[in-house]
Amino acid sequence: MNTTQRRDVDALLAIMARLRDRGHGCPWDVAQTFDTIAPYTIEEAYEVVDAIDRKDPVALKDELGDLLLQVVFHARMAEEQGLFDFNDVVAAISDKLVRRHPHVFGDARYADAAEQSRAWDEIKRAERAASGQADHSALAGIARGLPEWQRALKLCDKAATVGFDWPGPEPVLDKLAEEITEVRAEFAAGSGHDRLLDEIGDVAFVLVNLARHAQVDFSAALRHANAKFERRFRRMEQLAAQAGGKLEGKSLEQQDALWNRAKAEER
Repeated sequence: MNTTQRRDVDALLAIMARLRDRGHGCPWDVAQTFDTIAPYTIEEAYEVVDAIDRKDPVALKDELGDLLLQVVFHARMAEEQGLFDFNDVVAAISDKLVRRHPHVFGDARYADAAEQSRAWDEIKRAERAASGQADHSALAGIARGLPEWQRALKLCDKAATVGFDWPGPEPVLDKLAEEITEVRAEFAAGSGHDRLLDEIGDVAFVLVNLARHAQVDFSAALRHANAKFERRFRRMEQLAAQAGGKLEGKSLEQQDALWNRAKAEER
């Protein structure tokens, strides 16, 4: 990092310190805690992904700045409590990168990416052991703060490292059909919330695995589906307006006809 870059970082840290100043800062910023800021941190990360999806480098630069602000915000609150500061955060990630890449910064050699991935897991296990964590399960180290679909993916990836995995997509599709049948049975039986939650959860879990076996990013697939739905629904509204009416109040059959028209226009 050159002098200008260091000065820019120092300026950002100074701005954050001023915002958090209890005598002359921003009341909203002063009132925040780790817990209240955490949802914004997640939101900003998703907005970075959205800018990438839209292939908008100007927005990406802006959103990365917003995400960096989250790091600075958390680091400032930690510094105020005497826990650590921004420089400690930088040092920690720098040390971790060097430690986890011995094939780049040391003498280690790996035959391929799979061997490197296994070594990465071994390094992480050693780190957990050194920090006093006693969980020796193959599933150890998976963060509980992840979106649940992502945690499901990581759980299955970890289980697969010891051979507990479907051999391909076909048995996953069979399992999906089985789980959907069970959901239908629960509805037919008039089951309560807890049973439906359990069975629908099974369907969602299998769907994540289906995407995994197809080597499809589950989140990207869902974003694509959301965008498609929103695009077609907005077109339905436009078509209804062009006919001199509104979507609201039309029968389901009429709405379906507009949906099919909007869908046909995309072909």
